[in-house]
Amino acid sequence: MDETHRQSGAIRIGLPKGRMEAGVRALLGDAGIDVRTGGRNYRPELSWPGFSAKLLKPQNVVKMLDAGSRDLGFAGADWVAELGADLVELLDTGLDPVRVVAAAPEALLNGGSLSAGQSLVLATEYVRLAERWTREQPFDAAVVRSYGATEVFPPEDADLIIDNTATGATLRGNGLVIVDTLMSSSTRLYANPAALGDSARRAAIDDLVLLLTSVLEARQRVMLELNVAEDDFDAVVSILPCMREPTVSRLHGERAYAVRAAVPRAELPALLLKVKARGGTDLVVSEPQQIVQ
Repeated sequence: MDETHRQSGAIRIGLPKGRMEAGVRALLGDAGIDVRTGGRNYRPELSWPGFSAKLLKPQNVVKMLDAGSRDLGFAGADWVAELGADLVELLDTGLDPVRVVAAAPEALLNGGSLSAGQSLVLATEYVRLAERWTREQPFDAAVVRSYGATEVFPPEDADLIIDNTATGATLRGNGLVIVDTLMSSSTRLYANPAALGDSARRAAIDDLVLLLTSVLEARQRVMLELNVAEDDFDAVVSILPCMREPTVSRLHGERAYAVRAAVPRAELPALLLKVKARGGTDLVVSEPQQIVQ
């Protein structure tokens, strides 16, 4: 290990390479933190001071965090569980949601379930999770480690699999049916417990979490601006699902108000119609970049 780098004081963060990479880079970018790759492809520079970054496969992020050579890192909850790492979860980004599931060919199922008393072969990259799961099943299963493309093992090379899936489409495309869900996972920010012990480093880590949380909060909301006559004001404001209270100012020279509120994005289509029906006018919707509560 580079002892000089260890003693530099920088907070060492592991960034995921592969499927999670684009989402994490976008999250950091929206928080105002640029990830500059340049010629040092695996050691990008962050525009946020006090942090040094390295690109690693998510499984290796977890291993390095557990070993203490990384202080912070983005990884899936599935690999933290699989590797049994003792880490502190700081933030669930909600990015790249997947489920870890058991799946088998439909021909092997009896009423949608695997029959008791069978001796089966199970292929998976999640050996630890699979062995724990099989101990709770009414059949025996020999676990075989796979190294990618697990869904192609049945029926010739395995009877069933445990794998992660976002939509289930790949499993269905290979003739597999989900028989159980072991856990749900997403991209999360983890810390090695020792990295949180120093107050100055903990403050810097908390600041980073605050910035990232502000982006995630903003992604769930839109800014709604509208005008409303004084007579209709109460009827309109009463239906606004704002964070606390809307921002209100009187329009110049009129018996009317300008109203601004950060409202849930998912409720926007129905909300626009309701506000308009209750007298709201000049409705404008914009995208907040960050929301700090």
